Amino acid sequence: MPNNKKFENFISKTKIYLIVIAILLVVICIQNIEFIMPAIAIYVALLAYTYWTHNKKVTELTKHIEDLTTSVDTTAKNNLINSPFPLVIAETDGNIIWKSVKFVNEFANIDIKNVLKDLLQELKKEVENNKKYTSIKSKLKIGKKTYQILGEYVKSKKKKQTEYMMTLYFIDITEYEQALQNVKDINTCVGILVVDNYDEMMQRISDERKPQITAEVEKVIYDWAGTTNGIIIKSDRNTYVYVFEQKYLAQIKEEKFNILDSIKEIEIEESIPVTLSIAVTNEGESNYEKYKTAQAAMDIVLGRGGDQAVVREDGKYSFFGGRSLEVEKRTKVKARTVAHALEKLITDSKEIMIMGHTNPDIDSLGSSLGIYKIAKTLGKEAYIISNKNTTSIDSLMELIKNNEEYKDIFINKNEAMSKISEDTLLIIVDTHKYSYVEIPELIEQTNNVVIIDHHRKSPEFIEKAILTFHEVYASSAAELVTELLQYISKKVELNTAETEALYAGIMMDTKNFTFKTGVRTFEAAAYLRKCGVDIIRVKKLFQSNLENYKTISEIVKNVEIINDTIGISVYEKDEKDTNLICAKAADELLTISDITASFVIGKNDNKVFVSGRSIGDINVQLILEKLGGGGHITVAGAQVEDKTIEEVKQDLKEKIEEYFLEN
Repeated sequence: MPNNKKFENFISKTKIYLIVIAILLVVICIQNIEFIMPAIAIYVALLAYTYWTHNKKVTELTKHIEDLTTSVDTTAKNNLINSPFPLVIAETDGNIIWKSVKFVNEFANIDIKNVLKDLLQELKKEVENNKKYTSIKSKLKIGKKTYQILGEYVKSKKKKQTEYMMTLYFIDITEYEQALQNVKDINTCVGILVVDNYDEMMQRISDERKPQITAEVEKVIYDWAGTTNGIIIKSDRNTYVYVFEQKYLAQIKEEKFNILDSIKEIEIEESIPVTLSIAVTNEGESNYEKYKTAQAAMDIVLGRGGDQAVVREDGKYSFFGGRSLEVEKRTKVKARTVAHALEKLITDSKEIMIMGHTNPDIDSLGSSLGIYKIAKTLGKEAYIISNKNTTSIDSLMELIKNNEEYKDIFINKNEAMSKISEDTLLIIVDTHKYSYVEIPELIEQTNNVVIIDHHRKSPEFIEKAILTFHEVYASSAAELVTELLQYISKKVELNTAETEALYAGIMMDTKNFTFKTGVRTFEAAAYLRKCGVDIIRVKKLFQSNLENYKTISEIVKNVEIINDTIGISVYEKDEKDTNLICAKAADELLTISDITASFVIGKNDNKVFVSGRSIGDINVQLILEKLGGGGHITVAGAQVEDKTIEEVKQDLKEKIEEYFLEN
């Protein structure tokens, strides 16, 4: 076969001139027959010579290529050995196969083996997750230097398992990184500072003291800004714009915005604590864009009750402070304004849909009924979305179903999706978080969204709302809706079911008027009392059966005390009432002396529920926010998916430790 192939190559390359010679010899032989034998002999000799010369050239060319390859290999090896960059060839288990002289010299005083082992394991995971690629690119800080790591990997067999052998170059980019950091350090950060209770403070102190208090507040603010060489500009009577270089941002975060505590040391005879809300950001192409981002962040801070700071950085929010209770606003101007705006939106809409949060409670259902009554009073069709009922609202639902008026107002997800249109007004009550609403998809189906909520604002708030009544000082959504009822232009006549549902919502969230109960809470309750609420019947809505009481007692009995005053207990049984039982058990734990905060963990399907309660000394909202939940200082909750109860319990303990370290 090889000879035939060579012959074919020979024929293909020489066939032109051989054919020409053959034709000439044939012509000569035709002219003189005596030349036939000599012609054949000459032609055979010519073929043999041509074949010999061809093979000789091929042999010479092959040798030349082999010599060139040897030379290139030698050059490549020399380049590897004397590479200007540290170079190492190693296996993913940390075994070093070969290293360059530069590598040895560069890391002579560093325990590079352990560093390299960790790096190789990380690179191995990246390689396995991106099997299409054979190149490696990573960045690593070793000692005081930063290296860009480039290289390639190949598969190798070791101990019957597939391993990777990696060739890595270490390029020193320390100066580049330092230059980049210098550019970032001189980047501008913009902040906004707001004195939360400025109006209330000024109303209560004498005219003679006002300039003095203002001067003391401003001195604290200017002195604090001076520690970062920042600039403070007063833009309003209680608002300041703060501009500083980004290199000081880490310092401010490390000090946990100590101005929040410093400002409270200002002495006011009326015992009114001065509190600040602060929003800082470095996001935006221009200073104006950063200012607008800071304004948006400030809305979140104020929505969480004030007396705290937020840093918006790399698309994420970091919160500091927030340990004090919300300050109640005594004026009802906003409630009246929102009521008039809501009335117009309802009047201009084709139909009204009312939606609460997942696993609805009495506050969610009660406030939904209040909004439903407003819509019906204004002559509009209204529906309450109820995709899943929970045990906590069974008693109230039983009361409602006995009323013929509510026969067709409750609709499920499929009915809601078929009815909603661009002209539908969607009113969301008792939550502002996109992921917590009953049916998140509905929000995308209309541009007319209203939010009525009392929970501390989360970064996951629904941004497309055209009207928001979000008051964190309020005890409940039912309290806010009760206020709105009083300012609708047409008189709203509440029936028994509606008054009891609203009153029950307030009772539930205040724990029988104990927590988060302000002047306006009692005013709302008094209004409902005038509407004819039967308090004894409402009290019966909260009664537990004997079996649940025994379960709650068992949970309380098995409590684990950590940090001397925090109780954590677990409800092991998986059932649909888990959330309600955990909440009641957490409430019960607070009745025990020396327990200032309680957490109860339970599971239903693939979700683990955590209910948190406190008497105000510990902010359970900040703790459970770290688990993806939210709420208030004294009442909060969280839902965690795809984790066991024990894993969530361990996570909770870690978050509690973080809370005390941060505060």
